[in-house]
Amino acid sequence: MSEKIKVVAIVGPTASGKTKLGVEAAKKFNGEIISADSMQIYKGMAIATAKPTEEETEGIPHHLIDFLDLNKSFSAADYVEMAAPVVKNIYDRGKLPIIVGGAGLYVDSLLKNVKFGKTDSDENLRQELYKTAEEKGNECLHNMLKELDPKAAESIHPNNVVRVVRAIEVCKLSGITFTEMKKRSLSEESPYDVLWIGLGFSDRSVLYDRINKRVDKMVQDGIVQEVEKALESGKMPTAGNAIGLKEWMPYFEKKGSLEECIEKVKLETRRYAKRQLTWFRKNDKINWLEVDKLGQAATKLETFKKIVAKLE
Repeated sequence: MSEKIKVVAIVGPTASGKTKLGVEAAKKFNGEIISADSMQIYKGMAIATAKPTEEETEGIPHHLIDFLDLNKSFSAADYVEMAAPVVKNIYDRGKLPIIVGGAGLYVDSLLKNVKFGKTDSDENLRQELYKTAEEKGNECLHNMLKELDPKAAESIHPNNVVRVVRAIEVCKLSGITFTEMKKRSLSEESPYDVLWIGLGFSDRSVLYDRINKRVDKMVQDGIVQEVEKALESGKMPTAGNAIGLKEWMPYFEKKGSLEECIEKVKLETRRYAKRQLTWFRKNDKINWLEVDKLGQAATKLETFKKIVAKLE
């Protein structure tokens, strides 16, 4: 078997400091960053998706950010197809590929070498399912999946509409369950030798406070105007599910105040962070750094270096 590609994955919940640590690690270990964020791929949503600014990237190349129009669909399979050659290219140039992001499905699909079947997609079916969620609620859609594939329904949160829709689509079009497809997809060994780093919090209230402050800054930076412009662009099959976008609808439809929508964005972002932590905590290969105990990025980097040295 050929030599495995050495990769570092920095994962964790939103607002945990992954971007900063990723940049510091890239500077220290001659790396480049591949984003694993399911919404930073879209153009025109820099504030809502907390894309790293030019200043924040500090000259480190960042891949798979800000390249897709809002009206385009994007899936974990698309991510793997695009990210795998980027990782290889970075490695072949003698640099360290560093995956940074909180989209657990994207990270796992890439690094665990998930092989996606050639299941056809049906845009009409997909739009019909999205319409069901919009008109009857996420729970109704989730109950449809529960009937088709109870095991998949257990592992997919009702609010993860994109993934629920994809699971139902697989069940209906392939003739096998989404669970069975996943099982078959893990039949080949991963080509990656991964060092997993997770950013967590011993006191979750610290994370939630960071999220609240980030949302307040987004409002100051103009997220309301950004979202209004994005909504004017028309249909957004995947991007429309971004937290920090759909929560503003009551404000624009004059059904809710600005303050109510801000609190809703904070609440949904905190819930999303909790789901991210739940996802990553299942991975026993992750070396966890408790952000609230380590403090500054420099301290995290020193701990990071010790982990690298221990595992080399």
